[in-house]
Amino acid sequence: MNGDSVDVAWDEARSANRQNWDDRVPLHQTAYGVDAFDDPSHLSDVVRADLPVLERFVHGGSLLGLDLCHLQCHIGTDTISLARAGARVTGVDFSAPALAAASALAHRTGATASWVQTDVLDAREAVEGDFDVVYTSIGTICWLEDLDRWAQQIAGLLRAGGTFFIRDGHPALYTLDEDAPGLSIRYRYFGDGRAQQWDDSSTYAGDGTVSHSRTYEWPHPLAEILGALLRAGLRLVHFDEGRTLPWRFSSRMVEVPGGFAWPEAERDLMPCTYTIVARKDAEQPT
Repeated sequence: MNGDSVDVAWDEARSANRQNWDDRVPLHQTAYGVDAFDDPSHLSDVVRADLPVLERFVHGGSLLGLDLCHLQCHIGTDTISLARAGARVTGVDFSAPALAAASALAHRTGATASWVQTDVLDAREAVEGDFDVVYTSIGTICWLEDLDRWAQQIAGLLRAGGTFFIRDGHPALYTLDEDAPGLSIRYRYFGDGRAQQWDDSSTYAGDGTVSHSRTYEWPHPLAEILGALLRAGLRLVHFDEGRTLPWRFSSRMVEVPGGFAWPEAERDLMPCTYTIVARKDAEQPT
């Protein structure tokens, strides 16, 4: 049954998830509207929403000239958007087909970017250099079992004074039954070490189906996310929660400026996203 808790080895879960994300690439190239990037001024909706927050916390109030590492970059639409905002970008992902699509899109649109294929939990060893900004956004850490290891990669990639940014689906949102006629809790909020097993041949964006439908995710409450970053030596400088999503989590959600939201009567009852900005201070250990 979808969402059942199971004991699964990380290597097995990662392999299943990678095959699923490999299959998503051609579907998402259509669903993400990559042709829009032929317009040199075009930015992804995700980056357009994230930039005003991120730029408040970087030196000079702009990404111009900053070295930025984008973790779990998928097909690179957000990475290229960050390059268009002025950053020197490196995109990291575990899917070879995704990075091939990202590289092709960058070449076609004249964007300068580097691409590294690795598991995000091995990013520090695989990626050369260090960065002013480490960025990740939307649909990322639910795929990871070990957030302490994740946060250690971020701290290791950042220069002293560097900034980490994440906007992602809210863990409270992920407890909801997306098919229920109202806001009804179905899944765990707190993790217990076990994965949630899913078997779904569709994806969150566009039409079509994938061949490898089995995936594994892990629930991570806010305390775990924040705690992992703090234990890695980062300092929290901003936290916020949002009412809209860039994808339709439930068929009951309605389209609004900037994405999708619950019907107006329910909009203040359940957060959709959280945003964290953290900094690596000079005196902090990695």
